[in-house]
Amino acid sequence: MEPTTQTLSIDGIRLCTFEWGRRARGEPTYLLVHATGFHARCWDRVVAHLGDCHVVALDQRGHGRSDAPPITHWNVFGRDLATVVEQLDLRNVVGVGHSMGGHAMTDAAALRPDRFRRLLLIDPVIAAPDDYGVGGWTVATGGPDQHPTARRKNRFESAEQMIERFRSRPPYAGFDPACLRDYCTHGLVPAPDGDGLVLACAPATEASVYMTSRTNRGVHESARAIDLPVEIIRAKLPPADRDMMDFSSSPTWPGLVGEFRNGRELFLPDRTHFIPLETPRWTAERILLDS
Repeated sequence: MEPTTQTLSIDGIRLCTFEWGRRARGEPTYLLVHATGFHARCWDRVVAHLGDCHVVALDQRGHGRSDAPPITHWNVFGRDLATVVEQLDLRNVVGVGHSMGGHAMTDAAALRPDRFRRLLLIDPVIAAPDDYGVGGWTVATGGPDQHPTARRKNRFESAEQMIERFRSRPPYAGFDPACLRDYCTHGLVPAPDGDGLVLACAPATEASVYMTSRTNRGVHESARAIDLPVEIIRAKLPPADRDMMDFSSSPTWPGLVGEFRNGRELFLPDRTHFIPLETPRWTAERILLDS
């Protein structure tokens, strides 16, 4: 079933949302938020296994069909999400955030706790408190074009060409084939110069997100303020010699579960960071597993 699309105006930018199913009194709304470089339609295969539930997925700023203003601080993602919840008047929300989406969901739930029912954070990008503001690539090191992510191939003749390029390359080779197709099909937009298609999340935008990933110290305060049931799903630990462009292992601080008043954790040492894209049916089953 194709979703209903809606564009919201938030703080002077346009954010695109996708909605499946109908609201039912007393029943939850499942709010799904994607990872860096991805988009809302990457959840399509998960949504297909959620039955007739009411589901909303968001293209975060800089991604998909949403506007792409400069990214300088990660606190904007949680504020955006909290405002989306208010503008759509979502209540009884089960917040599901993958990677950066889990970070945003944590801030949003702290800002609007009365709107949420529980959280499922899938390998959220939340590091140890002492890691914020130190080391790594930051906006201070230069423009986003200096980050390796900025050198991604950006132009394609078609979604099929993108699929063929990625299907045998990690991490995409591990994706469910339908998820890979959704990622490529909905992750391209017409090139401004009319020559083919370009990534909906421009490489420079994706680079700026990575470069500012340690800006939001306040995410730990948000976690400590949340009194909702929270489940963290954490993927395999990163190796000691991890390459900065290897995104397959977990970015989640192992101590994060202790920051939440009502937190629990499922550690999957044999799974990669891309759990929703590799196992959409299992992910949907976990989403429906109420606390």
